[in-house]
Amino acid sequence: MEFRETVGRRRSIRFVKPYKPVEKEKIQVMFEAARLASHWGNVQSLRAIAVFKDSTAKELVDSLDNMIIGWQVKIAPVIIFWYLDTEAVDDQTDRLLSLAEAGALGLGSAEERKEAVNDIMVPIFADIKELLKLPGMGEVDCGQGIAQATLAAYEMGLGTCCLGAGPRGPAVMQELGVPEHCRLLLIQTVGYPLEHWEAGGQRPRLPFEDLFQINKYGEPFPRSEEVVEELTKDGMFTDPAPLPDREEELAFMQKALNIKPPGIL
Repeated sequence: MEFRETVGRRRSIRFVKPYKPVEKEKIQVMFEAARLASHWGNVQSLRAIAVFKDSTAKELVDSLDNMIIGWQVKIAPVIIFWYLDTEAVDDQTDRLLSLAEAGALGLGSAEERKEAVNDIMVPIFADIKELLKLPGMGEVDCGQGIAQATLAAYEMGLGTCCLGAGPRGPAVMQELGVPEHCRLLLIQTVGYPLEHWEAGGQRPRLPFEDLFQINKYGEPFPRSEEVVEELTKDGMFTDPAPLPDREEELAFMQKALNIKPPGIL
């Protein structure tokens, strides 16, 4: 059994180096990973805008800093605004047919697969098209793309943290020029970590048995200690937070970045 270290060791990195720019090529890699993620009906409604503070207009940076609560946004050299384009659903017929043509949907010849999509799937999706534009399944699949982008960032030595814009979301979208039919999903800060990659240690998590079940509700999924031991050796599990020097690390970063306590956001 092999697991990439990325899966377990990926942490939300809130403290990044504001003075060190992030290469556009690395943001491209994140976007490439997001583009390849699975999405229902091959619709691909996930979109993103990467704002590079060292190359965008100062007026935009100042405006975003004032609209979004949080020192993390103010120190990050790159901010990615992930959003969902609801109108992507309007192209679902073509996207479904592209799956049939690629041999990823249906059986039989290419023509038989395309005919089945047109006769069976297209009418079903057409009836629920407006429902599919509402919050729900689209957000779930967009989340898969964001997760893949996050793992790609970690592999390249970057630190990221996902944040919400709260009630300021519409104003942020308007400032960025995003059409009104799109929904802001989240904001992701990106930069080179100032803190250690462990970020203070493994964050507190609920017990495995409280989260996962087998066959029916109320039957905890059996957790094999042998699997836990193997994953520990592979580096998926790390020492629990807080690590011994975390308080000193936090004090140093607070002073270095001039963050006023309590510095929660």
